[in-house]
Amino acid sequence: MFLSVTEDLVRRRAEHNNCEIFSLEEISLHQQEIEKLEHLDKWCRDLKILYLQNNLIPKIENVSKLKKLEYLNVALNNIERIENLEGCEELKKLDLTANFIGELSSIESLKCNIHLKELFLMGNPCTEFEGYRQFVVATLQQLKYLDSKEIERSERIKALQDYPEVQWKIREQEEAYLLKRAREKEEAQRRMQEKKDEKQKQMDSKLGLILCSPDSPQEKPNQAEADGEQERCRTVENYDDDEDRKFWEEPTPYTPESRLETHRYIEEKTETVFILELFLVVVIRLHFSLKDDEENNQIILDLAVYRHLDTSLLDGDVQPAYIRVLVKGKPFQLVLPEEVKPDSSSAKRSQTTGHLVVTMPKVCKIGDITQRSLNVVSTLGMSPREVVNPPSLEIGQVEKLEVDPSKYSFPDVAKIVQEKERTGQGPIKFQPQKVTEAKKSSDDFENNEDVPPLI
Repeated sequence: MFLSVTEDLVRRRAEHNNCEIFSLEEISLHQQEIEKLEHLDKWCRDLKILYLQNNLIPKIENVSKLKKLEYLNVALNNIERIENLEGCEELKKLDLTANFIGELSSIESLKCNIHLKELFLMGNPCTEFEGYRQFVVATLQQLKYLDSKEIERSERIKALQDYPEVQWKIREQEEAYLLKRAREKEEAQRRMQEKKDEKQKQMDSKLGLILCSPDSPQEKPNQAEADGEQERCRTVENYDDDEDRKFWEEPTPYTPESRLETHRYIEEKTETVFILELFLVVVIRLHFSLKDDEENNQIILDLAVYRHLDTSLLDGDVQPAYIRVLVKGKPFQLVLPEEVKPDSSSAKRSQTTGHLVVTMPKVCKIGDITQRSLNVVSTLGMSPREVVNPPSLEIGQVEKLEVDPSKYSFPDVAKIVQEKERTGQGPIKFQPQKVTEAKKSSDDFENNEDVPPLI
């Protein structure tokens, strides 16, 4: 997996600066398995102190814009040459301890860093070259300390006097080292391909052992099946132990490739364990049967757990859409075909076979849903009596909604408010108001024309 510097990582490491990265002056990104140095020169222009030790960085890059950088720590990485630091104008301290720098002449790029006072190169192949210290002291005259040791004035004078001869020796040893590195890279590629093929074979063998489970629980007693299962797990563990022992005991040269290979091995080992655990959950699954009991409106799960397995090692969880059972901590999960009622579900062990039987009542039948939906539709346009006693409707029958105007009368919304008779033909001219003859409410009623009508 290729890891680089991410914004989320930088913000998490900038807690002391309220997670603000643009004004950040110091950050520690050590032991983050970073394989590429990038983005910091864009996000953190004000950085003064940068810790990147114990990562997998193969090259110094993308730091040239950090003009205020004073201290850079890239110890314990895979760096092979010193480069791309000319833009760090304020650099005072550079720690390159325990890297793979064999091209010692690359330190000449540090001549531009006039403020550089301390340099650490301990643990690099170049420190084994004859005349290493004299060459560095004579090349970088601004240095005050090299590998934590102060550079005396007399030492610098002596190094400058012997510089031509020392420089020739360093160049010669560099060429030999670079040839050696070329052979190591070819050997590392060959070994990597061989190990890749071997790992594939081992993985196939592991999966083959896992798949050698019986086809049905009736082929052998349940106790024997459990013993066989444990034996297969022990065999897989033995494969893993042998592989680990072979990897860690095999002598290999200390190179950037071997260090990266170790990291990859640990990473793949973790992923392999995780994948095998998932595979065990799926492949070494217990036999089961799922029955849809339509007569009792319920779903029944019959899980063939081991007969002699203690019930305390079983744990079940029923949800409306799925069921999960933990058998000795390993999950068995199944998606249900219909929605069930978790509160009304029940689980019990069979006294004869030891199987776990889970009964899950369904929320409702599909036929009930269809019938209810059709009944709701059929009530539209019915009389109140027909709604109370709806006519029989077969499932799958389609009823059309029809309205007969002669049978049903609907009020005219436009005539809800009665229109008053107009008493005039305009706002100025009026006509005499028409007086409607009052109906006699009784025989004794007398119509007196002198009495004005009641409004």
